[in-house]
Amino acid sequence: MINKINKFFIIIFFLLLSASTVLSQTKFSSNTLEAEEILTQGLSEKNPEKRKEAVVALSLAGNNIKVISLLTRALKDPDVNVRLAACASLAEIKDNRAITVLEESLNDPVAEVTFAAAQALWQMNQNSGKEVLMAVLAGEQKTSSSYLSKQKRDTMRMMKNPSGLFKFILKTGIGFVPVPGVEAGFTSMEELLKNSNISGRALAALLLAKDNDPDSLELLKDALIDKDWSVRAAAAHAIALRNQPGASKSLTPLFQDKKEEVRFRAAAAYLRLEFSGKNFNSKLRKKNK
Repeated sequence: MINKINKFFIIIFFLLLSASTVLSQTKFSSNTLEAEEILTQGLSEKNPEKRKEAVVALSLAGNNIKVISLLTRALKDPDVNVRLAACASLAEIKDNRAITVLEESLNDPVAEVTFAAAQALWQMNQNSGKEVLMAVLAGEQKTSSSYLSKQKRDTMRMMKNPSGLFKFILKTGIGFVPVPGVEAGFTSMEELLKNSNISGRALAALLLAKDNDPDSLELLKDALIDKDWSVRAAAAHAIALRNQPGASKSLTPLFQDKKEEVRFRAAAAYLRLEFSGKNFNSKLRKKNK
């Protein structure tokens, strides 16, 4: 009799446990659907600022298929800032499923969006993004891009006065967080971006600052003699951040540059690289002892 009662209570216990699990799963599923619906509605708002906020928030959601789908939709939004935000969020998520749609955005009619898409792809270690940036920085005779027409490349090179959102995306893409003083070169880049006449080629130089490819280094060295002072200044800035001591000699001609923005950055970059080289050699000697 006691055994039967025990079995009865055990059965009741497992039935209650199963029911609780089902209810919990149902509630979880319901909450998930509600969360997805909130963000989906956010992308349907008439106010583009609200749509942009929904896109920015999606960078927190992780790389699931629903998030990628919503951000892909945002890349086609009629508002430029929404499309820029979508590129930035996809760059943060770094999901390979987004590569194709980002490459399609390289053909966006707005130069800033093309830049943002190239940057996102570059952050995801895709050569398609780097190829675009190098094509924008280089002269026609140096390199070309299978992703850009000549007209689009020229438009990007001549782009002036980028928006505040694009500048923010640019800073975070290079590896800077928007807090002054946290990384070498933040203030230098801030000042360059304040100039409304900074060219698209200068922006491309900044985006290649942390690349280790010798081909992009050669492009940056060539940019040191560019007619556009913002390109020369950006190239000196980028070369400094690459921390390749052998590149310091290319900076010395700029010690006589007529533009202070260029001359000062070249001198500072030279000191950084020389100091970096001495530290490296010192560590090497100690290691070999």
